[in-house]
Amino acid sequence: MSWSPIVRLAALALVSAVLCVAAPKSSLPGGYFAAMEEGVARVQARLDAEPRATLRDIEETTGWRHFPHAILAAAVLYTSKAPENRSQGDPKKLALAIRMGDLAAGADERGVFSDRLDSHRDAYMWLEAYRLLEAKLDEGRRARWKACLVRNVAILAARCLEWRDVPAYNYHFLGTSTNHFALWATDVMIAGQLFHREDWLALGRHILRRLATVEQSPDGYWGEYNSAGPTNGYNLLTLSAVGVYWEYARDPQALTALRRATEFHEYFTYPDGQPVETINDRNRYWDSSLYGNFAFTHSPDGRAFARSLFECLPASRLDMEPLGRIAQNALYYHAGPLAAIPQHSQRYAHRLTGPAGIRKSGPWVTALSGLTATQPASARWFLERQSHVSVFHERAGLIITGGNSRSQPELATFSETIKGGMHYLPLWSKLQMGDAADRLWLAYNSFSSEIAVQEDKDSDLRLRFAIRGRGAPPERAGMALQLCLKEGEELTTGTGLRVRLGPEKLTLSPSQIGGRVEHNGWKLSTDAPVSLTWPVFPYNPYRGGPEIHLDRAVGVLSVPLTWKAEPANPMRPAEQTIEFRLSTPRASR
Repeated sequence: MSWSPIVRLAALALVSAVLCVAAPKSSLPGGYFAAMEEGVARVQARLDAEPRATLRDIEETTGWRHFPHAILAAAVLYTSKAPENRSQGDPKKLALAIRMGDLAAGADERGVFSDRLDSHRDAYMWLEAYRLLEAKLDEGRRARWKACLVRNVAILAARCLEWRDVPAYNYHFLGTSTNHFALWATDVMIAGQLFHREDWLALGRHILRRLATVEQSPDGYWGEYNSAGPTNGYNLLTLSAVGVYWEYARDPQALTALRRATEFHEYFTYPDGQPVETINDRNRYWDSSLYGNFAFTHSPDGRAFARSLFECLPASRLDMEPLGRIAQNALYYHAGPLAAIPQHSQRYAHRLTGPAGIRKSGPWVTALSGLTATQPASARWFLERQSHVSVFHERAGLIITGGNSRSQPELATFSETIKGGMHYLPLWSKLQMGDAADRLWLAYNSFSSEIAVQEDKDSDLRLRFAIRGRGAPPERAGMALQLCLKEGEELTTGTGLRVRLGPEKLTLSPSQIGGRVEHNGWKLSTDAPVSLTWPVFPYNPYRGGPEIHLDRAVGVLSVPLTWKAEPANPMRPAEQTIEFRLSTPRASR
């Protein structure tokens, strides 16, 4: 039943007041239990305020999507014997979990559970809750929940069986993404064990074991488009599946895979918890994530990393899916000592087997990526690897983003026009990392470029782009950097021009910029004739088109490439050099 708009708004105001706080910054797993207490209190208040609400009613509210995830939080609080859990045996938690399970069962019986996007994630939470609470359920409820869960898992099992033996578990051979297939297999494995379906148990284990032993890159990730590069946000979802596989099967090879994944994520995560976007072929943005954090906790550094990610959670209301993932992390947390992680060190460097690497030098973190991939126009969910450098500062945050896009040459690090055709994806790349400087070489049709990144004696950061001409010059070519500009904040140029950034289109010429841009606590200086355009909206694969909100816009700093008057010379080693210097106030270091 739906309430009147006025009553409904009043009820939502009440329950929203229950939990609008930052995630607790305590040690783990204590922080998980504190967050679950707050989350289930919010759920309890919502259900009490709307006692006849359906699953669809609840999920219509922003932040309440994947509502069945909350069932695991209540179940873990009721059953966990962890010293940090003060709700063990609390009958109110049991009653709440049962109420949520019945609500999910009602939705399934009306045929509106499995048709929800990513319902397999909700089915996982329900399966785990069933396992924890089975002995406390009456016979009728056990039969009802089991019938619903078996009905949902049967759909997933049929798909898993169909694609179990494809050549590779990626976009090219699956009818879905790698992370979906991994999570489907998790549901199938758990249901097989719970409901004594040996065929399901064997099927799920086969797929998850293959993910752990065959499909993972030596660098610790599971490629979604192909194995040549990561989709590091969604990699956490696949990681959670392999982590659950270990919890159920205790396969030592799965533990080896989790160790590799832990190292990958530790190095390719910024100090603020965001995965490094430069190497990601699906997502430009991905906040500090709770997905699969329990899988890190098999080692001292992994436990410290999981704690760091939890501490980086934004101070906002805890939505339903994160609440479920916190419950999963608490359920499978492996306690022990902590050890240092890269984010907390002054200096580190790490690279992938392919041409991509990251370095932390004091407050600066820089990433270079020469990863390439050819993608068809139909691959809506993937981004073209057209951006190759990012710069992060511990206090200023991301300054230059290497986020990729799709069919947007204006955002590409380099572009060239030849015979009227636009080209902006590199043909070849090479990376060399060293203490003096990190260097990435990118080759295009009419030129190549060396990108050198180094920290100078003043602890400023220098970016140098050395262009080498090749054959006849193109009709037009340029390079671009994507600046992370913030709506509502001021941008200052070297000529003293001050602009408050808003939705209005802003185009600044080289004469207006005067070789310098200052914004959000950082300063970028150059002798090159740079232009700036704001706002530019990158491609959003979930919309199938450009972003529409200003907090997703970037400023594009562009420089035209120039050519020497000797086109007959097939190779021109010093065609053009473009240098940038990034600095922040000394107090911020």
